Amino acid sequence: MKRSNSDSTGTKRGADHRARYRLPEVGGDPSGSAQGTTPGSFANPADIGGPLSFSSPDTPGMPPPSVKTAWDFMPGDWRQVEGRWVAPEGFEPVTQLEHARLGTVTPEMRRVAEREAHLSAEQVRDEVAAGRMVIPANKVHLGYQLDPMCIGRAGMTKVNANMGASPLASGSEEEVEKLRWAERWGADTVMDLSTGGDLDATRKAIIQNSTVPIGTVPIYSMIIGRSIEELDEKMVLEALEHQAAQGVDYFTIHAGVLREHLPLVARRLIGIVSRGGSLLAKWMLEHGRENLMNEMWEDICAVMRRYDVTFSIGDGLRPGGLADATDAAQLGELCALGELTERAWRMGCQVMVEGPGHVPFDQIEYNMKLQRTLCHGAPFYVLGPLVTDVFPGYDHITSCIGANAAAYHGAAMLCYVTPKEHLGLPKKDDVKQGCIAYKIAAHSADVALGIPGSRDWDDELTKARAALNWEKHFDLAFDSDTARAYHDEDLDVDTDFCAMCGHDWCAVRISKEISMFASGEDAEYAWERPKISAALSDEQKEILRKRGVLSPDELHTLASKTRGSMGADEGQAACHSDLADDSHAQSLQATEGGPV
Repeated sequence: MKRSNSDSTGTKRGADHRARYRLPEVGGDPSGSAQGTTPGSFANPADIGGPLSFSSPDTPGMPPPSVKTAWDFMPGDWRQVEGRWVAPEGFEPVTQLEHARLGTVTPEMRRVAEREAHLSAEQVRDEVAAGRMVIPANKVHLGYQLDPMCIGRAGMTKVNANMGASPLASGSEEEVEKLRWAERWGADTVMDLSTGGDLDATRKAIIQNSTVPIGTVPIYSMIIGRSIEELDEKMVLEALEHQAAQGVDYFTIHAGVLREHLPLVARRLIGIVSRGGSLLAKWMLEHGRENLMNEMWEDICAVMRRYDVTFSIGDGLRPGGLADATDAAQLGELCALGELTERAWRMGCQVMVEGPGHVPFDQIEYNMKLQRTLCHGAPFYVLGPLVTDVFPGYDHITSCIGANAAAYHGAAMLCYVTPKEHLGLPKKDDVKQGCIAYKIAAHSADVALGIPGSRDWDDELTKARAALNWEKHFDLAFDSDTARAYHDEDLDVDTDFCAMCGHDWCAVRISKEISMFASGEDAEYAWERPKISAALSDEQKEILRKRGVLSPDELHTLASKTRGSMGADEGQAACHSDLADDSHAQSLQATEGGPV
């Protein structure tokens, strides 16, 4: 008896299979195949307006979210009237946090909502007011080219790119070029960590040319031309005022490194790896005093408030190796960072908090969730973390693995690591590699968390791939040049298969030909004729040249190819499987288009 292919039979068969396993109780059904972003199947349901906007379920034993927000740390002269906070008479709001507390939706908040399509301007305002989101937008930088953005777990995961001149290499022009390069490859913010050359000119050039927020570590410029021991309160405030007036959007201030923490570092394998943290540790030991950045915190807040510079409270005791992760020094400092967050909120300043570092994979969730407890949900900005120490030259990979886990478990912004980490100053291509690795980490975390719109891009590329529509495939790719160059390295004709499988073994081609499958049938992605792809651009040619696989003559051919090279006729390539028998097609591909 012939088996029925009716829907009812298929449904029953599917139900029988599902009875053998249990789907997760959180999120949505992971077996759903509908196009478009779905709620994270293994993530918590979205809770915008609460402490778990987009979040992962807690492994047993994880610290719970703080029950407090920035609303619990108001300035002493504000009063509640009929359930609403009221500022003292004559008060003029300056920072995004102060405007949000008064219920105002600023132009910057509206721009953030335009860029975060799943959020309304009012939701952005409320997240800023709660301290769970920051909009780093110095009033001076807004007068140049800055395009306001947000950092917070209710929004998409952001990526920061570090750059900066050193005493040994680079300068203002090169740093501006790296800035533009980082913006091209998706950096959401950029930190200027220059320690050499004309720091002032470099910083000014970067700020005036950037569309993204710029951060700095001001202590670097404070000690140019002097020893750390000479640093005093006047020098600190003058440097902060100067950089704020230039337009810096956020400062890393290492005020959480305290004298009581220093003995806890003594047995570490690699001590203090933060430049700011080590400098201030030396200052405390020399002067026998507490960290002056901590003691003068309210004075620092006053400077930053005037320009609406956001705090990125530095983790000066972050671990520099796996053995030092999650130790008493690191966690002691994190407690201090929580207290500094509360003090900054009372002064009306926006706050995000920096985190580790080098952390074994199994410890990442705990680190993320302890921060949300101690710092009351303030956005967490993390470096990596690197999940292994033994791959110098590949630390953009070792760290983006940890960064992906960090973003899924609560980090709002990821500080990229380049292949040059631990080895030298990153060059232009290192910046690109670091940005791409971290865009992968950020985007895949957003998909897992079910942030609306995050998976739509993936589904569009899947449809292009299913239709074997190479042009749309490459147009949708994050790095179109590399995708096209790699394809043409083996087969420079857009056929209904690729060189990885060849014609006979192409599963995508076979699936497309099965009439009962929807795969590859989307009318929007249909294409009528195969064609020889366009000649390689200079950038694509350079990508292949660096790979060192093709000879100069082969590269020249790809960079100057014409339709005639594959016997094309009105856009049709003779090697295409629908136009030539298999043996003739394979012969043409082997001699002209690369191996099959």
